[in-house]
Amino acid sequence: MSKLVQDDAAVVASAQAPSIGHSARAYGERVRGGDMGALPAVVGLVVLCTAFAVARPTSFLSAINFANLFTQGAAVTLIAMGLVFVLLLGEIDLSAGFASGVCAAVLAVTLTDLGQPWYVAVVTAILAGSVIGLVLGSLVAKVGIPSFVVTLAAFLAFQGLVLIMLDEGTNISINDPVIVAVATKNMTPALGWALYAASVLVYAGVQLTRARRRRARGLVADPLSLIAARVVTLAVLAGLAVYVLNLERSRNPLTISLTGVPIVVPVILVLLVVWTFVLRRTPFGRHVYAVGGNAEAARRAGIDVDRIKILAFVVCSSMAAVGGIVAASRANSVDPNTGGSTVLLYAVGAAVIGGTSLFGGKGRVLDAVLGGAVVAVIENGMGLMQYGASVKYLVTGSVLLLAAGVDALARRRAAAAGLR
Repeated sequence: MSKLVQDDAAVVASAQAPSIGHSARAYGERVRGGDMGALPAVVGLVVLCTAFAVARPTSFLSAINFANLFTQGAAVTLIAMGLVFVLLLGEIDLSAGFASGVCAAVLAVTLTDLGQPWYVAVVTAILAGSVIGLVLGSLVAKVGIPSFVVTLAAFLAFQGLVLIMLDEGTNISINDPVIVAVATKNMTPALGWALYAASVLVYAGVQLTRARRRRARGLVADPLSLIAARVVTLAVLAGLAVYVLNLERSRNPLTISLTGVPIVVPVILVLLVVWTFVLRRTPFGRHVYAVGGNAEAARRAGIDVDRIKILAFVVCSSMAAVGGIVAASRANSVDPNTGGSTVLLYAVGAAVIGGTSLFGGKGRVLDAVLGGAVVAVIENGMGLMQYGASVKYLVTGSVLLLAAGVDALARRRAAAAGLR
């Protein structure tokens, strides 16, 4: 009898402390079952970077081009972060691009015409985005108009609103040094290394805390060896990135020095941590997944579905405002094309390419960052190879279609396996 008890205890202990091999097999099972997560985006990013590095090694692998990738893709990535919340509900926001343009115009008018300080302009622009999200979300949730129709109407209306705010096409320059610095200036090398150390320590702490909590609840937790492997991988990759970014990038360093991590990088990291915490650790985040998975079941469970939808649109448009601020900072100005052209398409593409499902219920804020990196690499690499806009659109569209196809096939496999 005691032998049986000891054997059972050993089995339980083994289940609660799986090896790396066991975790790898479990991950393989999830992938075969249709839960691919961010794997396609990571593989695509590696393939694209390898291809461009081979085709244009001198230009693509240079320190200045590496820094440009962060600033080029920042606005799209930030808008995509907000779109993740709407996509998780199975909805869409076609107005996010021009909403960012409206908020950028609010920023510019507040700075120049009203003469307000930068922090007042930033708060006003984000509040404008929140109001936009509140109106759009209310029309979708309370009135019952499909989000496609509501946001398509807003997409058209916001173009006119930007023209009105900019006096039918006037270009407003952004001269405030704080706003301009967001997308054009860099941290000191020392601050870059401090950011690196803090990021690695926070990531390690989060991983260890999650494992400890799961073990305390009697759930299967990742082994310490796997957590250590993740932390070391992050430390190596991030360390290489900071090292490259701290190299001198100026062609004439005697005149002007150009070193350090772009300031927009910690902005993205902070928002990534905040919104990831919101989705994973708050009732609102859990309700977003519940509504996206099955809105009627969520309603019967007592979740205020309308409130969740409205708040998701508020988050989306508020992040569009942040993206508009970064876009205005990078251009040092706001014009009628701010937030237009391919901004919306790239933002939606970034979220979907990163792994967020168009059907709702599956996705993370990290998906927007990974997808934004893929989009930025495509645009940057194609530019270095001197391809025209036509080829860029064809390649980006093909990647987006491939990502959506992978998502659809994954859902079909998951349904066949009884996971959904």
